[in-house]
Amino acid sequence: MAALKYAGMDDTDSEDELPPGWEERSTKDGWVYYANHDEMKTQWEHPKTGKKKRCAGDLPYGWEQETDEKGQIIYVDHINKRTTYFDPRQAFTVEDVVVKPKRYDGNTAALEILQGRDLSDRVILITGGNSGIGFETARSFALHGAHVILACRNLSRSSKAVSLIQQEWHKARVEAMMCDLASLRSVREFADAFKAKKLPLHILVCNAAVCTQPWSLTEDGLESTFQICHLGHFLLVQCLQDVLHRSAPARVVVVSSESHRFTDLLDSCGKVDLTLLSPPKKDYWSMLAYNRAKLCNILFSNELHRRLSTHGVTSNVVHPGNMVYTSIHRSWWVMTFLFMLARPFTKSMQQGAATTVYCAVAPELEGLGGMYFNNCFRCLPSIQAQDQSSAVSLWELSERLVAERSAGIQSL
Repeated sequence: MAALKYAGMDDTDSEDELPPGWEERSTKDGWVYYANHDEMKTQWEHPKTGKKKRCAGDLPYGWEQETDEKGQIIYVDHINKRTTYFDPRQAFTVEDVVVKPKRYDGNTAALEILQGRDLSDRVILITGGNSGIGFETARSFALHGAHVILACRNLSRSSKAVSLIQQEWHKARVEAMMCDLASLRSVREFADAFKAKKLPLHILVCNAAVCTQPWSLTEDGLESTFQICHLGHFLLVQCLQDVLHRSAPARVVVVSSESHRFTDLLDSCGKVDLTLLSPPKKDYWSMLAYNRAKLCNILFSNELHRRLSTHGVTSNVVHPGNMVYTSIHRSWWVMTFLFMLARPFTKSMQQGAATTVYCAVAPELEGLGGMYFNNCFRCLPSIQAQDQSSAVSLWELSERLVAERSAGIQSL
């Protein structure tokens, strides 16, 4: 050290900054060593501090250690498609690792939340994952190693989504399976096909939805917005409940909307009214049907958490963002025009996926549920969305509807 000071080699801004002519490298097992290019020698001790260091933990997800044609160790970042001789772990040696809690907001992107996360031990199922926010959610999980299954009604579109993700990273584990939430029969068939794979299920994202659709009935005799947004997901969770139990700790994330605040579901007796949820054509208004379905999402998630949390399965519900430009508004040109006007002022789809991703992986939410999140923060939903009696009433109604359809009964 005295010789370095005498030579003026210690005149740097930081104690850990290397003198001129020195380079920091690491071995395959993570030990740091120092190369002196002027004297053509290496040593384990830092030339200024005299300390030895070792890289902390494994390589960040998406990185691999390889050897070039000269036999030198190189590091390949498959996600960002770059190669370097610098071990990325050297930024976090065992001496100076400081874990700081991160705070996220409406400007946070889903990939930012997952930065450095290895999800290779997770199986994640996402409904409606072939486009929009669902696609960005699926893509974000897949690029961090999760086995992602897209449950979609259009296999052609979902296969294209799978191809896009795998083009971005050839090792991505993502597949598409047929599941039409407008058909309770299709939901059951999907659940049987999923169970046949003998996979666990760590995260279930109930993302699929429709909005501003013309009035129509499903093959089960129910208004389509209500069945696709709520009842199809209700049955899906019921069918996969045993898989979630076996995979505990497991999480369910339900995508709702702030529009849930602008509606009501109760009749004059304080019970959830089916004629409001699945109205006849003369009483139908598409936006009101969507708002009611989004209120159902919150009530369903709260009751689901109450029933399953003792088995290690939690459920939370999220609002992805206001008027995020996706294909959900495609059924009505007026809404498409309004969404286009709002597009410069709303979230990107990556930002729209962030709150879902946060609720799916945040360590601080382990074991916690029955909550509503917006911009990665917990907030209070509407008064009715917090009402447990409404949640129980909706659950019982949903059970009855599913049972009746299974028995071939279609009575409103």
